[in-house]
Amino acid sequence: MMGYPLDDMFEEVAYISFHFHWSHDQVMALEHRERKQWVGEIAKINERINNIE
Repeated sequence: MMGYPLDDMFEEVAYISFHFHWSHDQVMALEHRERKQWVGEIAKINERINNIE
């Protein structure tokens, strides 16, 4: 069984923590699937903001 790539996990944690100001522990408490969903939602917000400017 292969684990989740560590680099991807660090990137997700950094991305969510930076944008939502959540602690490492808060982000790590999320299930992998939920973390990926938050990453997608943040990306959509950033895309909307960038298209306005």
